[in-house]
Amino acid sequence: MRPGAVRRSPVELAGRVVLVTGASRGIGAATCAALTRRGAVVVAAGRDETALAEVAASSTVVADAADPAAAPALVAAAVDRHGRLDAVVANAGLGWAGEFAAMDPARITELVDVNLRAPMLLARAALPVLRRPGALVLVTSIAGLVGVPGETVYSVTKAGLETFATLLREETDGVTVSTVAPGAVDTGFFAGRGVPYDRRFPRPIPPSRVAEAVVEAIHRPRAPGGTTLARVPGPALGSRPQDLPRPGPPVQLSRTAGRPPVKP
Repeated sequence: MRPGAVRRSPVELAGRVVLVTGASRGIGAATCAALTRRGAVVVAAGRDETALAEVAASSTVVADAADPAAAPALVAAAVDRHGRLDAVVANAGLGWAGEFAAMDPARITELVDVNLRAPMLLARAALPVLRRPGALVLVTSIAGLVGVPGETVYSVTKAGLETFATLLREETDGVTVSTVAPGAVDTGFFAGRGVPYDRRFPRPIPPSRVAEAVVEAIHRPRAPGGTTLARVPGPALGSRPQDLPRPGPPVQLSRTAGRPPVKP
């Protein structure tokens, strides 16, 4: 922890109402399961109604994150159904791999809408109604930290989300703003981006590992001024060797969030 940081008392998850987007499968579904095991009241949101029916949650909402009207509707649904909202996990995301010059402009717009605009709108809708102490967790990506050649737009949207979180921490009071940035994860994400994951190293981690980091970001926030940053490190596809962590099991890291230093 940085000098001046304080360790917040653990937040009891039992009975807390948590909204999770992108909950139909993968990290989102695993996060819902992990939160439910801890006694949270989970509102699972996603596009796939059939898949949502199999998710461990107290209630579900079918919504498309790309729709600007989805954010206020999701927050309203959580509060209307359960009377409160304690935490939000913005997990919905899309990927795409290939040369930027060959990328369909409509796909560029879609990635920006889902990966960046949607979580910003969700934060905007949730912050006024989140109970204090509250939590906002943004699922980003290691691609947003080191950049991945061949996934330019995806990397930029995730980097933008990291910057958004950094600045939002300076404006929040009583709500922790965290990011969880996984590397390769064993989900259907790679099929959805159009290029399968075929590397021998690093081996993708199970989504449950990322889910536990999300839960810990809500349960054990650290930082001054009610802000925190939690990450799950893992190599990004196409990362330079010097950017890759040493081989070993992925672990959760926490970094205290204070005002970022200003570089000349």
